[in-house]
Amino acid sequence: MASENPSINLFKFLPCLNWLRQYNSRMLTDDLVAAVIVTIMLVPQSLAYALLAGVPAEVGLYASILPLVLYTVFGSSHTLAVGPVAVVSLMTASSIVGLNVQTPGEYLQAAIVLALLSGLFLLLLGILRFGFLANFLSHPVVSGFITASALIIALSQVRHVLGIEGGGDSLPELLVSMGDNIGALNTATLAVGGFVLLFLFATRCWLKALLEKAGMSDFLAGIAVKAAPVMAVIITIIWAAAGDLQGQEVALVGSIPSGLPTLQLPVFDLMLIRELMVPAILISIIGYVESVSVGKTLASKRREKIDQNQELIGLGAANIASSVSGGFPVMGGFSRSVVNFDAGARTPAAGFFSAIGIGLATLTLTDYLALLPKATLAATIIVAVLGLVDFSILKKTWVYSRKDFIAVVATIIVTLLGGVETGVTVGVMASLLLHLYKTSKPHIAEVGEIKGTKHFRNVKRHMVETFPSILTLRVDESLYFGNASYIEDQVFHNLAERDQLRHVILMCTAVNEIDISALEVLESINKTLREQDIGFHLSEVKGPVMDCLETTTFLYELNGEVFLSQFQAVQTLLLEDTLLSL
Repeated sequence: MASENPSINLFKFLPCLNWLRQYNSRMLTDDLVAAVIVTIMLVPQSLAYALLAGVPAEVGLYASILPLVLYTVFGSSHTLAVGPVAVVSLMTASSIVGLNVQTPGEYLQAAIVLALLSGLFLLLLGILRFGFLANFLSHPVVSGFITASALIIALSQVRHVLGIEGGGDSLPELLVSMGDNIGALNTATLAVGGFVLLFLFATRCWLKALLEKAGMSDFLAGIAVKAAPVMAVIITIIWAAAGDLQGQEVALVGSIPSGLPTLQLPVFDLMLIRELMVPAILISIIGYVESVSVGKTLASKRREKIDQNQELIGLGAANIASSVSGGFPVMGGFSRSVVNFDAGARTPAAGFFSAIGIGLATLTLTDYLALLPKATLAATIIVAVLGLVDFSILKKTWVYSRKDFIAVVATIIVTLLGGVETGVTVGVMASLLLHLYKTSKPHIAEVGEIKGTKHFRNVKRHMVETFPSILTLRVDESLYFGNASYIEDQVFHNLAERDQLRHVILMCTAVNEIDISALEVLESINKTLREQDIGFHLSEVKGPVMDCLETTTFLYELNGEVFLSQFQAVQTLLLEDTLLSL
């Protein structure tokens, strides 16, 4: 049996070994088709997000080759498409702009180091099995952060559509910057950018319906819509070549080196590493949460599972690969992953084939891509990120939970006014504080028996039977340092004006853990009740919790008993009271 363990661990560490054992020609065909479609979509996206990150266009292509290969080997999702993504690209730019970088080369080196630090941090979390951290960022807060970031991204690209200078990390900075430079608007650039915007919005709104009406299948019509940015790229490249857009001062991508990226270690600069450490952690957290959310959603549609810890390793390996191949931070992209899924990708091999496609593009298409107007890429980014804006989360949280609503609004406002780094920090803090607040004041209900059923429910919600000599409180949360004092206060609050009370039962159905602080509070409650000649009992204690209690003196000192069921507790204590009264 021991000889099988290394093999089992290897298959867990290298998920590709699992699906490779079952790989066949049908899967190969499906993966190749999906790869072609994703590659067509990925080329303009890679260039666009490189522009957003502030690095040369070819770096976007580099970040879409080796990272995909490494994720194919280490990733657990069959359909997650890894590469440059909008929010992470914006966070990359925001992280580096504040540094004292003097040249484009230093800026690029900072982006490469950022990818390395993100990769190492993700890899470390994966090895330590910290995948559960994704659960500590609430979905509403993440949605609010992505919505605000998408608005900043879209606004930051308007200057490229207008052909003016400008910049900034927050909404006020961007608006002031554009206002100061609007007089330098370039009409030829606006014509290109405006055309691409109208073209992409039109295809998104009407193209699919028109193609289906013409007899095209739903699948092919959907692919045609997804390929619209490629058509915009082709049209504007031809426009630039035939119309001499460069002579009209329209900014073009410019010369792109032909060939695959060379592998090399990032420059080791201790000061740079120290300055980028916190941004790298923030990028890793947000990118990981977004990637896992997409991966889980797509996996559930095929009744598959993803391993959150393995995803940390897969994304970490992808970012390290991006760094050594001259790229910037990468994560799983929502739109690409959905296209990959809809195109029928069966395994992560589709990503490997996409990497080959991007590699071929860097070898053969760079001369043509050099003529691509930056306004085209900016318009592509604007249309793509506006699809991430989700203000419906405000209505949902307002109706369902005001606490979540406050957290979402705070995240959106801080991100818009303070920039993405401040926004993500507030988002993380809001998620943690929201969790602590909710668990610090757990729901505590007095319960009684629904007559004749042996079931115990909240006295305020059901017709139940209670007894003057017995008070049963059900705590709907684990007991820990954050809520221990609150629970003590609620127990003694419920003792008031109960002259006939002889027993207090703490019903532990929902208690999964009792930490040392909470244990000390239980000991205090037990001592106080003993002094008042009131028995203190526990019921329905879970096995792991009981195991921990048995390692202490609490059970020995308990002024009462531990009962297997609440029904047994009530019946036993009623019988004892009856016998004592005789």
